[in-house]
Amino acid sequence: MPTKYPATTEPLPTKKQQPEPKPSREAVFDIFRRWGYLQASLDPLGQYLPPEPFPTPAPDGPDAQEARRYYCGPIGAEFMHIPSPEKRAWIQERLEKDIAPNQAAANGLLEQKRILSDLIRADLFEQVIQQRYLGTKRFSLEGLTVLIPFLDQLFTTAADNGVTRSVFAMSHRGRLNVMVNTVGRQSKEIFSKFEDVNPETTMGGGDVKYHMGATGDFTTANGKTVALHLASNPSHLEAADPVIMGRTRARQDRIDAHLDNEPNGRPGTKHILPMIIHGDAAFAGQGIWAETLNLATIEGFSVGGTIQVIVNNLVGFTANPEESNSSRFASDLAKRLPIPIFHVNSEDPEAVVRIAALAADYRNTFNSDVVIDLIGYRRHGHSEVDDPTVTQPRRYALIKEHPPLYKIYAQKLNADIAAEVTAVQQELLDAQKRAAQSDAKDEKAAKKAGGFNAFVMKRLHELPPYWDKYAGGALSPSDNPVTGVDAAEISALAQKLTTVPEGFHVHPKVAKLMEQRAEMGNNKRPIDYGFAELLAYASLLKAGTPVRLSGQDTQRGTFNQRHSVLIDTETEVRWSPLTQIAPDQARWQVYNSMLSEAACLGYEYGYARDYPEALVLWEAQFGDFANGAQIIIDQFLAAGEAKWGLLSGVVLLLPHGYEGQGPEHSSARVERYLQLAAQENIQITQPSTAAQYFHLLRRQSLRKWRKPLIVFTPKSMLRHPDASSTVADFAIDRFQPVLGDTSVTNAQRVLVTSGKIGHNLRVERAKRKIDDTAIIFVDELYPWPEAELTAAIAQHPNAKEIVWVQEEPANMGPLNYVMPRLRKIAGNHPVLSVKRTASASPATGSPKAHELEEKTLIDVAFGL
Repeated sequence: MPTKYPATTEPLPTKKQQPEPKPSREAVFDIFRRWGYLQASLDPLGQYLPPEPFPTPAPDGPDAQEARRYYCGPIGAEFMHIPSPEKRAWIQERLEKDIAPNQAAANGLLEQKRILSDLIRADLFEQVIQQRYLGTKRFSLEGLTVLIPFLDQLFTTAADNGVTRSVFAMSHRGRLNVMVNTVGRQSKEIFSKFEDVNPETTMGGGDVKYHMGATGDFTTANGKTVALHLASNPSHLEAADPVIMGRTRARQDRIDAHLDNEPNGRPGTKHILPMIIHGDAAFAGQGIWAETLNLATIEGFSVGGTIQVIVNNLVGFTANPEESNSSRFASDLAKRLPIPIFHVNSEDPEAVVRIAALAADYRNTFNSDVVIDLIGYRRHGHSEVDDPTVTQPRRYALIKEHPPLYKIYAQKLNADIAAEVTAVQQELLDAQKRAAQSDAKDEKAAKKAGGFNAFVMKRLHELPPYWDKYAGGALSPSDNPVTGVDAAEISALAQKLTTVPEGFHVHPKVAKLMEQRAEMGNNKRPIDYGFAELLAYASLLKAGTPVRLSGQDTQRGTFNQRHSVLIDTETEVRWSPLTQIAPDQARWQVYNSMLSEAACLGYEYGYARDYPEALVLWEAQFGDFANGAQIIIDQFLAAGEAKWGLLSGVVLLLPHGYEGQGPEHSSARVERYLQLAAQENIQITQPSTAAQYFHLLRRQSLRKWRKPLIVFTPKSMLRHPDASSTVADFAIDRFQPVLGDTSVTNAQRVLVTSGKIGHNLRVERAKRKIDDTAIIFVDELYPWPEAELTAAIAQHPNAKEIVWVQEEPANMGPLNYVMPRLRKIAGNHPVLSVKRTASASPATGSPKAHELEEKTLIDVAFGL
């Protein structure tokens, strides 16, 4: 009887007697597709990234030799972590073929001559600066000048795919080079920045040259034009990443708004290409980049794929790779997403341009991010005044003997470049001379015209036409639009906001709220903050102003107050009444954001930068959480106009108020924003009523003045009767920076305050039947409303003292900002203050302690 296994009396066959079958070609290639990047030749100096054994051993033979040629040469491809078979097959097809130099044009690649010219111009630009401005910081591209032909190829391929504009960010290294050789700014303009201007022309403003943005037009190898916008950035590496994403989305939305009937989703993604050029240490180390990367495919934030380029020097300032990242590659963070990563040896320019073309095509085909890790070296120190031989002596001994890439490539091509080198050098030297002469001439003209106040710094960017009707600088007195809306219109808007589609199943609690809001719109009950906000949005949308709002839990609202989106209780289908205000209304967008502050606020700041017509808002879950975005607030919102001449009307909604919820859920850190306020750079407000909030939001949109608006929004006051408003309050002409008190006719004491504590004081005054104390609300803290507050205090001529009252501790809140300004207004009246004791923590974690503190505050405020 036959058996499944050999009989026990028969000898078992040995391994030699059963040779393993030869693996198929596909199996061999699969090993190299998965692990080939571990043995790719990537460091031009041969110091780092030595070959590592494959987790799955690779066999020998012709198939392995062929696969090794594709995957273990100057390109290391990581793509087998992508779940999509279609995407993996797409990449395999393009990598697994040889392209001879004479086949470059047929494959859409730059010809060798153009690559060489790009390299010559890139290296000589740096050399001329080194000669003429020795010891001046410029953050040279030398060691990675292949970035210039990379960008040439990227934009050439992208343009062939329909891209007409690219918005991109990059760190310092190579920035000036890219401005000239890619963006198209004149060399003279850059040299002028090295000449520097008389300090009187930029006192207190401006920025260093390698932070500046630039705009220009790039002509591709095929004669097409791509408009380029290199964004301004601070020294805080990667902080510009979400800003670029937001600016790209705004540009794309502008296109989409005119192509609403386009059948292919968001056509703007095909026209506007975002790109971020990173440093290796920053890519691995900066948390804001990890946050931004996660926005890639989230609804409301996706931009159709971003080209991510790492200019990888294999050193971060003085830190070696093993000190900058915990894994083999700086790019490994990107493997959190199913996107391809291509490591390329920067001294194989033809491999680099091949990957540039592949990246542009992949993004166009799959609307996906792509990461390109250009691995090279840094010829000088972190900046040109730094000596890198102190910290990397071995590497810099190799670099000293290593020729520039254009010479290596010319030798490979056996090309005689002497004439071209001489011509480019002379062109750059002539530009440098013209820069020196031009700056001296401009300075002389400025003196003649009446001093340096008449001197205007030359910028390297031009603003798009949609900024023509908006302004920064000082607020014009004439820019004071009427924001009031009459009762009939409030009622009509309320009807739209409280009507749901037939068959839509509203949650019972929300249905009750809708009934109450309908009554509010008909003046049958006071209007609270939540409904006032929606009325403001509805009125703007109806008038043609787009509105975009994002933040954590923003659709519903952290405090269950907004309900801008309704959810069907049976299907969980979402619907917003703000989409049905009028047939030709503007676009309404509201998104629950991911759990991030820095990336999401940076994104909305960027969106507002390129959509000034829209009201763009970002809401913190609690105001204190905005400190996670402090870099964005400091570097962009507060200083962007002073440094770069760039405006943004973004609105920050920061819940603030002391209710015994603990240190992180009380204070929005009012003092921090006041400390940043100067030169009318931002607006800082705390609207004390629902109607004031309504007028404030409308004012921000209707003004031509585009400055960031900080709004400290209420929590417990959201539905408080004392903070609610009547329909008549919405019809008054404008937002009032100061709300005076006419209810007291013979005040002996005037309490000046802002926010929730003022309502608590009003309630207690009524309870205690105090009739000799006036309470004045300051709803706009900056710009300081001196005239309005003076008038409000003057209504109480018998007052003997003025008291500033705040619920924050003495070292926080508006106290130190307000007191000197209040004393100026008060004249001979004594000015006192009531506040919590100075504290290291914003608020107590004990509800009972909070109640005791607040009672004491109120007693002291009333002089008890």
